[in-house]
Amino acid sequence: MKTGKKTQLDLDAGLSDIQRARDVLKKYIQQTPLVYNQWLSETYDCQVYLKLENMHPIGSFKIRGATYKISTLSAEEKKLGVITASAGNHAQGVAWGSKKLNVSALIIMPRHAPLVKVANTKALGAEVQLHGDCYDDAYDTAKAMAKETGRIFIPAFEDKNIIAGQGTIGLELAEQADKIDFVIGSVGGGGLMAGVSAAIQALQPQVKIVACQALGSPSMIESIKLKKAIRLPSTETFADGIAVAQASEGIRKILSERVDQWIEIDEDSIAESVLTLLEKAKILVEGAGALPLAALNQTRNQIKGKKVVLIISGGNIDVNVLSRIIDLGLVRTGRRLRINVLIPDRPGSLSRLTDLIGKQEANILQAIHDRNEPFTKLDQTEVALTLETRGPEHSASIIKVLKNHVLRLELGR
Repeated sequence: MKTGKKTQLDLDAGLSDIQRARDVLKKYIQQTPLVYNQWLSETYDCQVYLKLENMHPIGSFKIRGATYKISTLSAEEKKLGVITASAGNHAQGVAWGSKKLNVSALIIMPRHAPLVKVANTKALGAEVQLHGDCYDDAYDTAKAMAKETGRIFIPAFEDKNIIAGQGTIGLELAEQADKIDFVIGSVGGGGLMAGVSAAIQALQPQVKIVACQALGSPSMIESIKLKKAIRLPSTETFADGIAVAQASEGIRKILSERVDQWIEIDEDSIAESVLTLLEKAKILVEGAGALPLAALNQTRNQIKGKKVVLIISGGNIDVNVLSRIIDLGLVRTGRRLRINVLIPDRPGSLSRLTDLIGKQEANILQAIHDRNEPFTKLDQTEVALTLETRGPEHSASIIKVLKNHVLRLELGR
């Protein structure tokens, strides 16, 4: 992700800037709910509230900054139209804001952007063109086309008005809950937490700000450590909404002063959190929106008895990715067991194996019987099993029983 040479002063939105943004945005968007979750609160021994930014018309907080930024354009600029680069949520935010304000929008997205986000952006009336293999390619194309066409470029995060728009979340939080102790949110480019921290700390200065990044895309965390903005050689995370390779130096400076704690979240934990929110909070979130929940496991000692707000930043997730996430989450939580067993290649062996599994009250989701596995003897056969179980203890019990009745058992993945 490329950035300009804006200074911290140019980017930093204060409380008055955010309040002006709210005055504009209340004409276009509704306040999102702040919901107390009993199950999470009991699990983590604190008061857990979910700020549901996934409830916006586009399913993401990005609607705030994009719409406000477009609203600040002059009449002449609006006539020229806008252009941006995005892998998804910002694209939908710009498309939605442009439609509301009757402005032409051209969105440049990388060829591998999630299909659901491409389709949703087009459905909002924007023209979409696919260029390049990553965000940076799309960014370069969009900036070049902005110069060629005269369209106004709408940044994804490195802009004072974008940050002010995102900061309206902080105003809402201060109105919706008294004496908040922690606000936890995810960071890609950093516009969300730059805005939220400005507003919430101005109104409730006792609040601790916790920011999360995916372990496979820690550009801002590494920049904070090195005290300068860095660029990652690559990003590897299914949380595409926060897969930012190039950190912004201006936003780095803002966040270095306001964020109290940084946490990196691995992919398995993100997947598990998506599944937990689906089951226990009845909400569908994308990877970026699930990071704050995953962060609770790393802050258990700090948050005990405290009031904690998790910013659920978005819910735009491809159903194919969701299917894989659910599968990974079930494996992670011990409710889906994959094992490879070696049994005698004799009539009735497979039947006895499945009967044994049935007696353990596990459900066989898949069984692949391979008689031609190269490392087995002629009188042996391998069976790859995927089992549905009640949890880790049930899975451990099944493994223990099967080990006594098969030639070999190995855990699968």
